[in-house]
Amino acid sequence: MASSRKRAIFFTGATGYVGGTVLARLIDHPTFANSEFTLLIRPSKKDKVATLHSLGLRTVLGSYDDLDILEEQASKADIVFSIADADNLAATQAILRGLKRKYDATGQQPLLIHTVSAGVLVDNAKGLHSTDVIYDDLNPDQIETLAITQLHRNVDVAIVDADKENYIKAYIILPSTIYALAKTRFVDVGLQNPSSLQIPQLIRAGLFKGQGGVVGKGENVWPNVHIDDIGDLYVVVYENALSGRAGHGREGFYFGENGEHKLYDLGKSPEPAPFTEEDYNRPENFGLEFLGTNARCLARRGRALGWKPKYTMEDAFKSIRPEVEYVIRSGKY
Repeated sequence: MASSRKRAIFFTGATGYVGGTVLARLIDHPTFANSEFTLLIRPSKKDKVATLHSLGLRTVLGSYDDLDILEEQASKADIVFSIADADNLAATQAILRGLKRKYDATGQQPLLIHTVSAGVLVDNAKGLHSTDVIYDDLNPDQIETLAITQLHRNVDVAIVDADKENYIKAYIILPSTIYALAKTRFVDVGLQNPSSLQIPQLIRAGLFKGQGGVVGKGENVWPNVHIDDIGDLYVVVYENALSGRAGHGREGFYFGENGEHKLYDLGKSPEPAPFTEEDYNRPENFGLEFLGTNARCLARRGRALGWKPKYTMEDAFKSIRPEVEYVIRSGKY
């Protein structure tokens, strides 16, 4: 990357739970002064643009449906942080086309730091049992056994293939169940969604039901990670990508986990009941069955680079009450 100009960074998902947390860290990072950020912002949030500009951030209005915008912005970028829709293959392909243009014009490999989730590992346990299968991010051969039909997998493969073609260096971060309300400058000014997905979904379903609930017996197992720890993982990967130390491509998968839980333990209230067909059929509970899957993994690659998650399972349980209060306060059920 040229040293005579600022590093160009294109960032998607800035107003999201994870994206806002990562962006807040990058603004405080020593490299910010020598970086020029362009954020993809939905037109519905254009009233927030002035606040972002005041922080030294550029914006472009659009969404993942605007493939021309994605390609054009990626073609100007030294680094792309993709922290939006993990399953949008067309959007990812547009970003890759732009990065290929960047490489063809400069001969320098741009970096792509892409977000999926540990959902790529899921089975169909329906909450009835755990699994002994644990994926290790230091074992690319094991990761490559994942079927192309797995959630997110077609996007992952497209990115790894681009890395194999040597026109990008790709780093794929896979958070697990992220917990705790985000607390950043963007949350404070109403720019960022402060709440996660899985635990709030379980909370909302329980509120509709009138008691805590589980899928099946709640015996399935997922890893978990605090939102601040996952934000730190992105920074560790970013720093080590810049220095050339971070593995990329097929050796560039980074799980985010620091412990694991059974669904049953999250649903205690004090005695969760199995969700029924009536529960699953509520439009507000769309995708509830997903919470009955298994997805077990080891985040060894990030730790090898210096990632040190500090929050534990005890913190995960302590985070549930504030999440319940937020769901009720926000009227999101």
